[in-house]
Amino acid sequence: MANGIEAQLIDLVAVFLLAGGVGVFVAKVGRFPYTIALLLAGLGVSVAGIDLGIELSHDVILFVILPPLLFEGAADTEMEQFRRNLPIILTLAVVGLLGSTVVLAALARPILGFPITVALLFAAMILPTDPVSVLALFDELGAPDRLSVLVEGESLINDGVGVVVFIAVLDLTLTVANGERTAAGVLDPSSLATVGGGILVSALGGAVVGLLAGYAIYRVMATLDEHMTETVLALILAYGSFLLAEHYVHVSGVIAVVAAGLLIGNRGAEEAMSPQTKITVFNTLETGAFIANTFVFLTIGVQTPIGQLLRYADLILLAVPLVLFARATTLYPLVAVYNRAATHNYVDSQPIPWTYQHVMLWGGLHASIPIALVIGLPPGTPFREQLRALVFGVAAFSLVVQGLTMSNLLDRLGVVTQSDAKRLYELLVGRRRAVDDALDAAERLYRRGEIPGTVHRAFTDEYEDERDTLSDAIEELLAENPELRREQLLIAERRILKREKSAVMDAMRNGVVGDEAGEALLDEVNLKLDTVQNGDSTVETGEEGYREFWRNQAAEFGLDAVDEQTEG
Repeated sequence: MANGIEAQLIDLVAVFLLAGGVGVFVAKVGRFPYTIALLLAGLGVSVAGIDLGIELSHDVILFVILPPLLFEGAADTEMEQFRRNLPIILTLAVVGLLGSTVVLAALARPILGFPITVALLFAAMILPTDPVSVLALFDELGAPDRLSVLVEGESLINDGVGVVVFIAVLDLTLTVANGERTAAGVLDPSSLATVGGGILVSALGGAVVGLLAGYAIYRVMATLDEHMTETVLALILAYGSFLLAEHYVHVSGVIAVVAAGLLIGNRGAEEAMSPQTKITVFNTLETGAFIANTFVFLTIGVQTPIGQLLRYADLILLAVPLVLFARATTLYPLVAVYNRAATHNYVDSQPIPWTYQHVMLWGGLHASIPIALVIGLPPGTPFREQLRALVFGVAAFSLVVQGLTMSNLLDRLGVVTQSDAKRLYELLVGRRRAVDDALDAAERLYRRGEIPGTVHRAFTDEYEDERDTLSDAIEELLAENPELRREQLLIAERRILKREKSAVMDAMRNGVVGDEAGEALLDEVNLKLDTVQNGDSTVETGEEGYREFWRNQAAEFGLDAVDEQTEG
């Protein structure tokens, strides 16, 4: 037993030694996607015939790697952007996925020579866009916030829908293969309606389970102020929501994790976490996601069946454009309909430009989820070897070709990635937060008598000087970059208004403010939030950009303390 564990540990160390070498190479080369470099290194190992002893199984991907990756991606998603773009995200993730599945199956049947059920199975496996790949790539490229939310949001949701569709289609395929029913029988309207109902129940059930689990952990976190315990609770939620949904409620675990991550990463972070807890929790999640990404991309390359890819190269060359075409046939029309709705203000968002649509098509990468599904195909699945070669082949093209050309595509389309000024701003702000927390910690230690006064004064003097320098640098950077300043102004204003809204609601719950006055105050905060969400500030330097209604009420009552300012 000990020898087996020791051998597995040696294999694991070998994997991460190779990953460390890739990381050094990427750091030396510059802007080369780390995840794609890992995949290429794994492919090199596979071609060389080197056995690292690590296998990437269906269960390892779905039950070990996927939950923390999905949770971290969802928790990091900016909720306001996600909410405003939710209609098109849901449309593409559900209607778009189902539509492109039908289109690809219809094309794969005559072109790839598959029976209709196998063609549907291939489409259900390959079409979900992979959040693992997309999140890693867009984070490295520094894509615009809205574009990232659109691509990442669709990937997070259609992954859950795709797994549910795959399970249903696999069951139909095996039923036909075993001679229990004919293809015409399983594809009749009543059978399809049953499958559709099951998909809907699984998806909605997963969302409910995730929100309930997330809310339960959120309530516990709200009563704590212990960052290590809250970090453990976040990890429990990532895996627990998945297992609860999949194994006990029998609904979509993937959607449950996404829903839980969205709740705890936004409402939980804003209302239930101290600054120290936020840093610890999100740093832990980010580190866990990085390690999981490292393992999954490298082992995908190592396990790619090179021999099968060569044997079925002709089918792979046909499948790659079919997959892109099937996705395009639903993406562009659905976005066109959404843009018309946005133009007429039927949805609370702006139209999606053509450049973003092209990136959404090319950035819909297909990798770890399709590979997990094809690895998990039972031995009796028809055309199992061909399906395995096709999925690995399309995944390799998706990651290597689409992934490596994504940066160039963004440049050619004129899509502005994260600017140097914004990167510097994030660096300065992050360091200032660290300095502030360090000063707070030093003060607490001094008051408890754990450090002497001379040490406290020396530490405080040095860090206060650094904080002042950082503040001056931030102000200078914002003054030289007015667009960045306005963006940060709106972000800060939105966060402050949410705190203001929470304070009014607490006052109403505690009986400090009556319902009538409280509702009026909430209406005004909501009005301010709508103004900010439309890109306009209610606060401007040197003048008040918004006159609150309470000033008029107090002035009419005759209170002299109220400033008789004019609106505007």
